[in-house]
Amino acid sequence: MSAVVAVIDDLREESDELDALVGELGSPGWRGPTPAERWTVAHQIAHLSWTDEVALLAATEPDRFGGEVAKALAAPESFVDEAADALVAAHAPDALLARWREGRQRLDKVLRDAPDGTRIPWYGPPMSVASMATARLMETWAHGQDIADALGVTRTPTARLRHVARIGVRARNYAYAVRGITAPEEDFRVELHAPQGEMIAYGPEGAAQRVTGPLLDFCLLVTQRAHRSDLAVTAEGRDADQWLSIAQAFAGPPGPGRLPRAEQPDRPEQPDRVERDARR
Repeated sequence: MSAVVAVIDDLREESDELDALVGELGSPGWRGPTPAERWTVAHQIAHLSWTDEVALLAATEPDRFGGEVAKALAAPESFVDEAADALVAAHAPDALLARWREGRQRLDKVLRDAPDGTRIPWYGPPMSVASMATARLMETWAHGQDIADALGVTRTPTARLRHVARIGVRARNYAYAVRGITAPEEDFRVELHAPQGEMIAYGPEGAAQRVTGPLLDFCLLVTQRAHRSDLAVTAEGRDADQWLSIAQAFAGPPGPGRLPRAEQPDRPEQPDRVERDARR
C-alpha cells in the first residue's frame, strides 16, 4: 500500500469514527454548544462539510477555487464562521449530516484517483494529495474533539494521531510567521510517546531545543484543543518553550486557544447524551 493511499484510508476511518458519534444524535444534541465560541455541534459538522467541498473544488476546478481564495482574503477573520453559519441556517441536522457524508465520499474518490505528482491549490502553497488528505484528517480529528468534549465523550487515541503531530511539527515556522515573529533557525527535537508504546520522533537527536510528551497531548496542543497547562508536554530550551505557547497546526490567524480547565465555565448537561448513555 502506498503512503498516499494509507493516509486517505486513515482520513476515511477518522471521518467514520466521528460519523458514529453524531449519526444518532438528536436535534437537541446538534444544537448543543461546543468549546469553540458560538459554535454548536452542527457548526462543527458544517465546517467540515464546507471544507471538504472547498477541497473538492480546488482539486477539480482550480480556476473556480480562486474565487474562494479571494473571499478569504477579503474577510480573513470571518469567512470560516460565515460559511458554517450559512450551512447551519440552510440545513436541518439530518440534511447537514447527509451533505457531509456525500462531500467527503466525493473527495475520497477524487484524492484516490488523482495522478501521481498532482498538486492541489489551497489557501497557502499548493498541496500534494497526501498533504491534502493529512490536513483534512487533522481538521476532522480536531473538530471531532470539540464535539466529543461537548458530548462528554472520551475518545480512544489511535495511531492516526501521528498525522496530526506531523503537521504540528511541520507548521512550526508558520506559527511564528503568522504572529510576526522570526522563527529560530535551528531544528528542534520532538519526541512523542504513542498510546501503543511507540516513540515518534522528529528532528536531530542532539538538538538543544527539545519537546517531549504523550502523542495525544501534543496533538491537543497544536490544534489548540486544550491549554498547555493541562497537558504533559514539556520543553527544554527557551525557544522550544516559546513554541509550545504559540504552536498551531492549522492555517489562518492565531486561534484563541482554550482556557485552562480550572477556568472553563461549566457546560449544561446534554439531554441527548443522557439518552444515548442509557441505551448502552
